[in-house]
Amino acid sequence: MEVETPHYSVIFDDLDKRIVHALVVDARIPFAKLGEILGVSEQTVARRYRSLRVRGIVHLSGQVNVVPLGHARWIMRIRSTPDAALRLGESLARIPDLSWVSLLSTGSEVMCVSRARSAQRRDALLLQLIPRAPHVTGLLAYEVLHNFPLDEEWPRYSRLFDADQLRELGPRRPVQDRAVHELPIALSPEDEAMLAVLGRDARAPYAQLAAATGWSPPRAARRMSELIDAGVLYFDLDFALERMGFAVRAALWMRTRPADLAAVGAILATHPEVTYVAATTGPTNLTAALVCRDTSHLYRYLTERLGALEGITDVEVTPALRVFKQAQTLLDADRINPVP
Repeated sequence: MEVETPHYSVIFDDLDKRIVHALVVDARIPFAKLGEILGVSEQTVARRYRSLRVRGIVHLSGQVNVVPLGHARWIMRIRSTPDAALRLGESLARIPDLSWVSLLSTGSEVMCVSRARSAQRRDALLLQLIPRAPHVTGLLAYEVLHNFPLDEEWPRYSRLFDADQLRELGPRRPVQDRAVHELPIALSPEDEAMLAVLGRDARAPYAQLAAATGWSPPRAARRMSELIDAGVLYFDLDFALERMGFAVRAALWMRTRPADLAAVGAILATHPEVTYVAATTGPTNLTAALVCRDTSHLYRYLTERLGALEGITDVEVTPALRVFKQAQTLLDADRINPVP
């Protein structure tokens, strides 16, 4: 077993990366099991995970996929006067139904993702709150038609494990859109209470979930598994990318020939720089999120990897000048802060 001194380096090292990969695969993996896989003690894993959280490098949360609930995800590009774009982004980051709020490189455009869980909340955002906000001059809303599962979730650290360790971790359940066969899944007040706790901490103990719902811990565990199996609940990691050596985030807005859309999306999902790719409605039909180490890395990706793909007829690249909010965290300089 590895022996670690209490004063290890504050650098994001290989052990940190392996812990992160394990959490991407299984957010609630017991630290004792993870320690056995990694060859370190349970206490070392727990201490490293706490340090990553306290230093504002990672945050693990439970997220709700609205598709099985009968609703759609929307990606919005909101244009404003240049002097108001910063304030607009900060305001949108405080809205619970919105995530991935960024100021784009145009300087007068904010991008965000809406995951409203009712038609009323969706319409309030798209038709009232945002269009009527001061200094907003335009809104483009893209409905997400299909999310292409990544071949490996970012940051793609599986290379740091051997084959036996990967087998012990097991496969990650991909977050996939599921067709609503009959009626959308209905959530009870107890479900909502449990999801609220997991939204703050994906590793909340079953006793805490039981206290929030009034259920027993075994019942809370069963219901959480049911929601995961139904595609409603999934777990997501937010990262302070700059602390991990990545300085550039960008969005791609691509137009492909309809016959090539599925193939291009599937190929993009294998690219190491891609963290998200989806087919959408709107003036472009495919969008992707990129993470690169610097602008030279972004240039090489666009000219060498993206440029080699057949079927893309047009592409717009919009780097993020500033990211206000990720899935469940606000960004303050180079650290992340969980949403209260």
